[in-house]
Amino acid sequence: MIVMTATPRDAKTMQYDIVVLGAGAAGMMCAFEAGKRGRRVLLLEHAERVGQKILISGGGRCNFTNIHTKAENFLSENPHFAKSALARFTPVDFITLVEKHGIKYHEKTLGQLFCDDSARQIVAMLEKEGAEARVETRVGVTVGGVRRRDTGFVVETSAGSFGCEAVVVATGGLSIPKMGATGFGYEVARKFGHAVVEPRAGLVPLVFSVGDRERWCDLAGLSTEVVGSAVAAGSEGLKRVPRSPKEDRSKVKFREKLLVTHRGVSGPAVLQVSSYWNVGGEVRFDLAPGIEVFRPLTEQTSGRDWNSAYAALRMVLPTRMAERWVRLRANADAGDWTNAGIARLEAELHAWTLRPDGSEGFAKAEVTVGGVDTRELDARTMESKRVPGMYFIGEVVDVTGWLGGYNFQWAWASAVSVGAVA
Repeated sequence: MIVMTATPRDAKTMQYDIVVLGAGAAGMMCAFEAGKRGRRVLLLEHAERVGQKILISGGGRCNFTNIHTKAENFLSENPHFAKSALARFTPVDFITLVEKHGIKYHEKTLGQLFCDDSARQIVAMLEKEGAEARVETRVGVTVGGVRRRDTGFVVETSAGSFGCEAVVVATGGLSIPKMGATGFGYEVARKFGHAVVEPRAGLVPLVFSVGDRERWCDLAGLSTEVVGSAVAAGSEGLKRVPRSPKEDRSKVKFREKLLVTHRGVSGPAVLQVSSYWNVGGEVRFDLAPGIEVFRPLTEQTSGRDWNSAYAALRMVLPTRMAERWVRLRANADAGDWTNAGIARLEAELHAWTLRPDGSEGFAKAEVTVGGVDTRELDARTMESKRVPGMYFIGEVVDVTGWLGGYNFQWAWASAVSVGAVA
């Protein structure tokens, strides 16, 4: 991959077949796929290096795909949109590319694949493929705008103007602004008449309400396995979720770890649920999935009290969390130790419900939910139905994956869809 930085001498109009905006996962993949077809490709990146979010992903080891990827693992206002791209470029296809470059990897949990060594290997792989495909990459270049002309587009940048037949917007979402994330892709989409599904933070820690903060935050650091889901609070909150009449959000559940933090809750279960949550809604956690914790109390005539409840609960929860859960209920209620009362106690344990005050926002979000409305894109090619020759891929599009490598797989798949045709 030919890498250039912006200099005054670059400030002249040059012609390319394709200009790709954004050298992240989707942009780099798209660039070399198009380059392999003999297309003259220019890849522009406003940061000083390519693949920055790749480098920090997966704790520095890049969770580059998930072997169980399917369309059901993604959120979108148009839930069927991702099927075409995901079917045409599968996790096996990306694994084949990884193995071609001799990158060692392992499965961690739930189908998540990570590099054994470093995420730098994935970036190096993409750079090498780009070099072989003769992709020209310019870093440190700010794109001022995109305009149409009779024979395609002109991309105005800090390094001059570049003409092209096709332009690919791969600028990502709003998550992690310290890495340079901006809303530029949405601005381009709107300028050319595209609708944008309102972006919001996804895969992000949630913040307790004031009352819950007082009850739980001193337990920061405690972790336990739960089953989490998002629920609506009356008619408010999750008005944009589920994404289609056929999708019931209450059936979207995640069995993973929950972590109590000094501000709220985090951990894989919470991050997953957060993508389905909107302000005003609630989240619900089964604190003892698959276990009838208090059933032994119904089978005895003595020992039906809070001490017995605590003894049973500490078998499934961290001790301090079990103690807190019992104390809060004991302070609020003397306890109904009939079988019906114990059943209600059991039900509460399996439906710990919180109404967060908010999330930690884009600064801590791993992804952006929402983006360019997919109803205005061709699902096979990612080309705009409004503007022939303009394509949108990766996180800038209203397709958001679950935690665990799914978003990278969407980046690769949507990129290949464009690179194969543009």
